[in-house]
Amino acid sequence: MNPKESVTTAWGKVHAMFDNLVLMLPNIVLAIIVFALFYWAARGIRSLVRRLTRNHRQARNLGLVLGRLSQGIVILVGLFVALSIVIPSFQAGDLVQLLGISGVAIGFAFRDILQNFLAGILILLTEPFQIDDQIVFKNFEGTVENIQTRATTIRTYDGRRIVVPNAELFTNSVTVNTAFENRRLEYDVGIGYGDNIERAKELILEAIASVDIVLREPSPDALVMELAESTVNIRARWWIAPPRRADALDSRDNVLLAIKNKLTANGIDLPFPTQQILFHDQTEETDGDRSRQREGWPAGNKEVPKPRSIGGSLRKLAEMRAHKDGNGSDRTQITNESR
Repeated sequence: MNPKESVTTAWGKVHAMFDNLVLMLPNIVLAIIVFALFYWAARGIRSLVRRLTRNHRQARNLGLVLGRLSQGIVILVGLFVALSIVIPSFQAGDLVQLLGISGVAIGFAFRDILQNFLAGILILLTEPFQIDDQIVFKNFEGTVENIQTRATTIRTYDGRRIVVPNAELFTNSVTVNTAFENRRLEYDVGIGYGDNIERAKELILEAIASVDIVLREPSPDALVMELAESTVNIRARWWIAPPRRADALDSRDNVLLAIKNKLTANGIDLPFPTQQILFHDQTEETDGDRSRQREGWPAGNKEVPKPRSIGGSLRKLAEMRAHKDGNGSDRTQITNESR
């Protein structure tokens, strides 16, 4: 075949394709119009389902699921109809058969996507948390903005958006801070060992009661939790409603300010940790007599042994290090002492 005949043949094929396109153009336009109608109908059905369930908290997430599923089904039907208009010989069974053949390959290729999709459906149906709930997931904490079929978006308190795959949310522990109407907060307050514990507890409860945001029922309480190195720790506990982050911060600020002012105004000590280093040779002569030992004298004892000078103690320490006892152990003792 010479070049001229090749060009003629090619041009004939292009002309035939153009003629076929012109003939199919009305069907293509009609198919686009039909698909657009199905698409807008699907959006309308989704909006209708969400509107019907919007005012019912228990059915809100179910409405999201049903709305999205109905939208997908209607769009899929519209696609079948549009393809049938453009290609009259096309049958819906052909597409179903194609999907069945390639379903296994699609399943392996999009395993994570399908897993997140199913997890999203289960989250929307079981409702472990809902939109506008404040949750804690691993290192993230914030307000749930949206629960999609693939991922859940969380708005953190400092104005960032976190996108968490639904499979991780469904298979891991999630703390929902707003699951109930009330929430209890707590804080440990340390007082001195010489202070009256019962009086301190009364003052703490009075301070908590003076804060308006704190609930009267359940009532606040103050419990002795620990005899620490420098303090007697009293745990103050109170309830707030609603249990949102901003309310928790406001109540914490007001309660701690009221407790501090109340205790200091009534002479209750709020000690800080102290540490004292004593050398063993300072107390050898008074071993066994707690009233004469500097590292543990009783409160109110007026005859407290006076420490040696720092210079003398350091010289003595150097001598002891140079002449260790028979066991080879240093005779220096360091003790922590409460204030």
